Amino acid sequence: MTHDPRPVPEDVVWDLPGSGPHRLSLLVLPHAGGNAHAYAEWREHLPSDVRLLIGQYPGRGARFSEDLPESVDDLSGPVVEALPADAGELVVLGHSMGSLVAFEVVRALQAAGRTPRALIASACRAPFLANPCAVHPELLDDDALVAAIKERGGTDDSILDEPELREIVLPSIRADFAIDDVYQCADRDARVDCPVTVIGGDADPVAPAENLRHWAAVTEHAFTTEVLPGGHFYFQQRLDAFFALVNPVLDAAVAPAPTPSAV
Repeated sequence: MTHDPRPVPEDVVWDLPGSGPHRLSLLVLPHAGGNAHAYAEWREHLPSDVRLLIGQYPGRGARFSEDLPESVDDLSGPVVEALPADAGELVVLGHSMGSLVAFEVVRALQAAGRTPRALIASACRAPFLANPCAVHPELLDDDALVAAIKERGGTDDSILDEPELREIVLPSIRADFAIDDVYQCADRDARVDCPVTVIGGDADPVAPAENLRHWAAVTEHAFTTEVLPGGHFYFQQRLDAFFALVNPVLDAAVAPAPTPSAV
């Protein structure tokens, strides 16, 4: 029997449905070094009729034995292929590097005739801009890389401080940061055919709030920026405030078109 090297779809896209029939799905793409587990708690902040889908990148979880990713395509492609056929109306959300993955997922779905209803980008530069805060993991030993990760936040320090766990997670973190360092959409005319909302922290040194406006160039639809107090992982202590911004985007994504008034 020939071994199929492709990952199992359920390992690539976690499916966390609500308690009833869903009106749409929210696909979440994690940050560099992140994993699906880190976003599973978002389920309790979403309406019961929103299906939560979370991308899991190579080199972690059930995909641990896969080759480490080398490009954004290695992150986005399997997610697009693994999306449930019955996902229905879709909103795509990414955090930090995940926003770049989300942008490419939307573009791929758009090319396949499955354009999502909205894109939400969090704490990230616009995709056509060079990375102003490159980490250069290839120049850092493990201790220096761990220090850089801790400075950004988003990873449990207890994992980074435990030698055996650190040895497990650092390869995928290195791979992700190497991708994030160099990604820049080559097509300056690339657009997503849906509204875009960008959210960030007012004290984020990685993706300063004043730079979020550059995402406006990727859409000809409605564009909104929102800023919350905090740094690069501003939402971690403010999930209620974060979802007070996200859930209206989900509502608008499936709102019926207004009925033209009679003349």
